[in-house]
Amino acid sequence: MVTHVPAEASGDERGMFLSFVEAQRGAIRRSLLGLTEEQAASRPSASELSLSGLLKHVAETELNWLRMAQQQPNENARTQDTWADSFRLVDDETVEQMLEFWDGVAAETEKFIRSVPSLDDTFPLPEAPWFPKDGRVSMRWLLAHLVEEAARHAGHADIIRESLDGRTALELVAEAGGYSNQS
Repeated sequence: MVTHVPAEASGDERGMFLSFVEAQRGAIRRSLLGLTEEQAASRPSASELSLSGLLKHVAETELNWLRMAQQQPNENARTQDTWADSFRLVDDETVEQMLEFWDGVAAETEKFIRSVPSLDDTFPLPEAPWFPKDGRVSMRWLLAHLVEEAARHAGHADIIRESLDGRTALELVAEAGGYSNQS
C-alpha cells in the first residue's frame, strides 16, 4: 500500500502545496500508531530523537514559520534555555495533546495560506546567523520549506518506528487505511 498525494485542481498551486505538507504530517502521525507514551518517548537508536519529540518539534516549527509569515509573535517561542524541550514532551504533555495542537496549527496554516493574496507575497526573516541579512521569503518558499521540514522528520520517524518494533511505514499506511496485512 503506497501513499499518493492527489493532483491539485488545475491551477491550484496552494492546494498542491498544502496536500504535500499534509501528506508528510500524516507520515509522522502514522509513526505513532498503537504506541504507548513510553514507546513514543523512547530513543531506540544512536540519535537523541524520539517519535513524540519529533511530533512536538514539527508542530512547534510549523507554528514558528506560520507566525513569521503572519508577522505575529510566536506564543510558543523557544529560548536557548528551552530549545531542547522542543524535542521532548515535558511535564504532563502527551502525544494526544501534541497531535491536537498540531491539528490546530495545520488548520491555521491552511486558512492563512488560502487567505494571502499571492504565493509571491513575502515576509521578512528574523535576524539570525543562518539567515541572510535583510532576507525575505515568499509564501511559496514557506510551503516548500514546510514540506522539506516535515519530510525530513518523517524519514527520521520511519527509522525510529522500525527500530522500535519492526513496523514499516507501508504497514502503518495500510493499518491507518483499514487494510488487512496481506502476505
